[in-house]
Amino acid sequence: MLQNDLILRAARGEEVERIPVWLMRQAGRILPEYREVRAKAKNFIEFVKNPEMAAEVTIQPVDILGVDAAIIFSDILVIPEAMGLPYQMIESKGPHFEKTIQTANDIDELHISSGEELKYVTDAITLAKKGLNGRVPLIGFCGAPWTLFAYMVEGSGSKTFSKAKKFLYTHPDLSHKLLEKIALSSINYLKAQIAAGADMLQIFDSWAGVLGKEQYLEFSLKYISMICDGIGQQVPVTVFAKDAHFAIGDIAKLKCNTIGLDWTMDPQVCRTLAGNKTLQGNADPCMLYADEKTIETEAKKMIAAFGKQRYIANLGHGLYPDTDKNKVKYFVDCIRGL
Repeated sequence: MLQNDLILRAARGEEVERIPVWLMRQAGRILPEYREVRAKAKNFIEFVKNPEMAAEVTIQPVDILGVDAAIIFSDILVIPEAMGLPYQMIESKGPHFEKTIQTANDIDELHISSGEELKYVTDAITLAKKGLNGRVPLIGFCGAPWTLFAYMVEGSGSKTFSKAKKFLYTHPDLSHKLLEKIALSSINYLKAQIAAGADMLQIFDSWAGVLGKEQYLEFSLKYISMICDGIGQQVPVTVFAKDAHFAIGDIAKLKCNTIGLDWTMDPQVCRTLAGNKTLQGNADPCMLYADEKTIETEAKKMIAAFGKQRYIANLGHGLYPDTDKNKVKYFVDCIRGL
């Protein structure tokens, strides 16, 4: 039995006595305690694959920042790796795939991953649930198929993802084949997370904004919809599509509960487009570099714009690593006090 189920009630559109708050990348480098645990691992991927360490850093923000949910510490790129495309995480540069997807044969060599292949994540969920001991819900997650596709074809992060977009234009049939494999792998993965104890799920479409609306609907939203349909409505689901202003009304038609918004999106416009969906977001992470008075003012403005019901307070993207943890805690406290 959960002692604090605010975020689940807000996601389902039920009345809440106060606004729930959590933060993307809350388990991360802003916390000295996280850095201590991270130092014990040889590299990032070893860290992600250690259930004990992953569970420990998952719980830290609940104890230190007072957030209303934990999110399992992992990485969206565990799915491509489980499908047969390994990656590296290069310090200060980000992810790198030595082999990229370029041909039909490359796609044929990948397999649809089962939840069993990502047991280190589900083991971390089980351990984190035990450590949380019902204090707050635990959020599981995956990357959206288009965002994973973008890395798998491009080979790394990019400002334009032009190689990945070129593939959509030049090989549409192969693109659909790969996206379907990623979506089916993601369904298996998320079902395994629910079985392990995840109370809520989030689908991260980090590179939604590099596509135009027509391509987004065909090559991204179609597969997010497949995932939402595939996992059913066992737990509340949030879809966060960064920079996809043009798709809020379309996202609202999915079998999801909550729509995550980045900091460039207008709360009232999104309320109108989202219908009866719960909204999540959308403070600018850079605002947390400001003084406490500014942080409080901005938090109040955000709450006034969204209202207190059908709303989950969060940032419009992940916390930046050099943010002062005391400022982050102050922001969380401000939300909890409103």
